[in-house]
Amino acid sequence: MPRIGAVPAVLTLAASALLTSGTAEAAADVPLPSAIFRATHNSYSGNIAGARNSIAYQLDHGIRFIELDIHDNGYATSRDYSIGHDSPGHQVDHAGNPASNLLRDWLAAIDAWSAQHPAAAPIVVALDVKDDLTDNTSHAAGNLAALNQQLTSVFGARLLRAEDYPATPPTVDALRGRVLALISGDGKTRGSYVRDTGHNPAVAINARGQVVEVHDSGSGELWYWSGAYGADGRVTWLRHGRYDSGVTPAVALNDDGDLVEVHQSQSATTLWYRTGRIGADGEITWSASRRYDNGVLPTVRFTDPAGTRLREIHRSQSSSQNWQWDGVLDAGAGTVAWSGNARTSDARFDKTTATSGGSRVRVWTGADGATSAQTLRVDTDRHAGDRVRYRQVAFTEFQQGDSAELRQGALFYAAQANASSFITAARQAGKLARGWDFDSASQATDPLASYPATNRPYDGWYADLLTRSGAVD
Repeated sequence: MPRIGAVPAVLTLAASALLTSGTAEAAADVPLPSAIFRATHNSYSGNIAGARNSIAYQLDHGIRFIELDIHDNGYATSRDYSIGHDSPGHQVDHAGNPASNLLRDWLAAIDAWSAQHPAAAPIVVALDVKDDLTDNTSHAAGNLAALNQQLTSVFGARLLRAEDYPATPPTVDALRGRVLALISGDGKTRGSYVRDTGHNPAVAINARGQVVEVHDSGSGELWYWSGAYGADGRVTWLRHGRYDSGVTPAVALNDDGDLVEVHQSQSATTLWYRTGRIGADGEITWSASRRYDNGVLPTVRFTDPAGTRLREIHRSQSSSQNWQWDGVLDAGAGTVAWSGNARTSDARFDKTTATSGGSRVRVWTGADGATSAQTLRVDTDRHAGDRVRYRQVAFTEFQQGDSAELRQGALFYAAQANASSFITAARQAGKLARGWDFDSASQATDPLASYPATNRPYDGWYADLLTRSGAVD
């Protein structure tokens, strides 16, 4: 297969003409969802199974939608995701592209081009997730918090975060020089990005505004979220991970960032605790899990301003009687010295609500539109009903056949290019619609897909169609 450098001159001229289209200039002042952009499918494949050339060449010739297939294989070693179709390195054309398969290197190449072309129309970087990232149980293992961090660290201020997308769609001109990240691919991963589900949530907050939420999965896994209570009265969730097995957890947090978590075993009525420390980045370093009693439904609170003395109250495993323990935290050793076990007529603590000064946080489960009844939600003293979830740094794609919860609030829609009715309906509804494998003029819809993602962007029919459609550069 010849290199793009050998493309006939007439096609090169046609592609170059796209950059000076008067129609495109006129269209640039329209709202983003009304515009049309040149797009490639499997952009990393260059001239393998298509004729795209390098990422830089694509961007130079007006492509404003770049698709990168990513895998989490080897993340533990490389601390990065890998580019490839069926597996890392599969169908990756390195000619003119980064020599490695690491996602960071490919994002950096796009960022470098964007930095050099601040007047370019916004670039969408679609990450087609080929593996299920929901089984990545921590930031260190490559969960979606790690993906968020990579996007923000590479693109910086150029990145338009999904959470900052305005209610009134911005114009293309207002977004020149910006990058939009889009999560495509694995449906479970996309679902977990926009909401989390769980059972028996509990929360704690300290005077520094650090927040820790714990819950069980309903099937014996224990998970945490850490976050920060902000000046706007909302909780920004920073880190997420699995930390143990069990059910009905509760947590206490002191002003130094030390925490004590208690829970019941899944298959027995034994009670266990862990200590931990939350860092400035929200990461929690956990101690080993230690058994301290028998019982069910444990709750725990710090009882002194220094945050070293604890009181734990749980229910008997065989009656409605409540029992208590006093505890002293040794944060350095990661242990609690328990004493004073006795019956108590006091109620168990309300583990779902925590206060610090005038700040209040409450966690609960409930449907949010199309989401399930086990969706994790959070109220504060100033806002109600937010989801406990990853920061919405990236947009998520709603694809033909997806569940209603992925459609809810989605800006980007996508389907095979021959799904004309789906693409047309999305465009008519004011959405940004992508049709992938757009490799024939016969697949054109009216209106045309926002991103007709082709494998051969320099063919004459594509260049002519996109120019006549007023594609924006």
